[in-house]
Order: sequence, then C-alpha cells, then structure tokens
Amino acid sequence: SRTRPRTLLSSSKDDDDDAETEPPAAIDINADPRLRRIRIPRALGIDWGTDLSFSFVYVRDLEPSGAAALSGEIEVGDQICELRPVVVSSSSEDDAAPEAVNLIGAPFDQVMGAFASLDRKVVEVDLVFFRGSKDELKALCAGGGPAAEEETITITVVQNKGAKDETTRHIEAAAGCNVRQVLTDNGINVYQSVTRWTNCKGKQLCGTCIVNVTGGAGSTNRKSLDEASTLRENPESYRLSCVTFAYGDVTVETFPPVKAAQWTR
Repeated sequence: SRTRPRTLLSSSKDDDDDAETEPPAAIDINADPRLRRIRIPRALGIDWGTDLSFSFVYVRDLEPSGAAALSGEIEVGDQICELRPVVVSSSSEDDAAPEAVNLIGAPFDQVMGAFASLDRKVVEVDLVFFRGSKDELKALCAGGGPAAEEETITITVVQNKGAKDETTRHIEAAAGCNVRQVLTDNGINVYQSVTRWTNCKGKQLCGTCIVNVTGGAGSTNRKSLDEASTLRENPESYRLSCVTFAYGDVTVETFPPVKAAQWTR
C-alpha cells in the first residue's frame, strides 16, 4: 500500500530534559539544503498547483502583493512539505504544542483542508518547502540522494473479464506511475469501440479510458470531483486510467461495462 514519506522527520530526544516541552516531530530541514522552513502570515497569497496525480502540491503562482511574494523566500515551483500553526505562548501548562502536519505527497484536497482547518486565532504559520522536482523530493524521502533506487510495483491487468479469452498479465512499473501510460506502453488497449481511434490520448478530455480497480485502490491517488462527475452512475471502483496513479500493487480490469450517463460528457 502507499506510504507517506517520513524519512525527513526529526528524531526524538528521549534523553533530553526539554523533550517534554518540544513540539511534535517535524521535518528536519538540516537533512537537505533544498529544504527551508519559513514563518509567514496565514494569508499567504499563494496559488497552489499539482500535476495529474493530484498530489505533491507546489507553488504555481504568487500574488505580487501577497505575504509569500513579499517574503522573498518562496518561489514558484517550491513544493509544500509541512504546515504548523504558530500559536501565542500561553501560561497554561495544559496547552499542547501545535502539531506539525506532514504534507509531502499529500493529495491536493488534504493540503487545502489543512489550511482551511486552522483555528481562527492562528495568525502565522510555519511552512516547510522543498526547492526541486517531485522526483527529487521522492528520492530524498526514499533515503538519500538522486541515486536512490526506484521503487517498483506490480500492476495486474485482467483483460476480457468473464470471456473465454480472458487473460491476466502482470506488469512491473515504477511506483507513482500513470496507469494508462503503463498499459498502453505494454500494448494493452483501454478504449472501447471507436474511442480506440477517437480518444484524447490521455489529456483527460474524452472520459473513455475507463478501468475497474478491483484490488489495491488504496494505493492510488484519490478521485477528483471532475473524475467522479465523469464516472457518475458507475461503481466507485471505476477510474479514468489517464488520471490514475499507482503507488503500490494494484489490479485493474479493462473494458468494464459502463452506464449511459458516462458517455454524455
């Protein structure tokens, strides 16, 4: 199953007398010079973006007059790794230190939810960003530098389910791969009828590259609102393979029966 990278977390200090008062474990920015922690007003002025995996959220644009742009420390392309609210110190010993929310590789809606759930009293936040590509961040989380070995997964593909010529193939691929790309690269057709020739070639425009994820759904990215709308009236396990990314072993069936509403897009 998909696991959230945690190798960048600070180690605990069980023998330190001050350990009880320290905040929960956070990302150790000393682990790599591309990591940076910034304290900034919660009204960031950041336009967030992501790729088709709808995860690994990054800074897509900055409002010129926003706090992020004015700080001079955040650039377009920086990837969000951690959020921690800054609270005014209190005399109450019962007040727990705010938790650091690890956002490395988190889905877009989880990142937005982390900001939306901040208490209204929070004025500033501590953010950790990574300056580099998604693959570089994944390599760092995997245990080190760019030479870290790439994790592989297995995609089990069931073709012509229930028919006399039903076949099953097992394909090894890199973790985080696009399901449609892997299948088409291995000569497996994901399009039914004439859409084999009239499809959008993976640009998320036609809504016809449907597969049924019968195993390992938890190892894929979450379904977006747009994808869910496209696949309305169909089982929850149905996915558009062009926007489905596998981070662990999965099983998919090609050519699943679809409802009429899907074709109205």
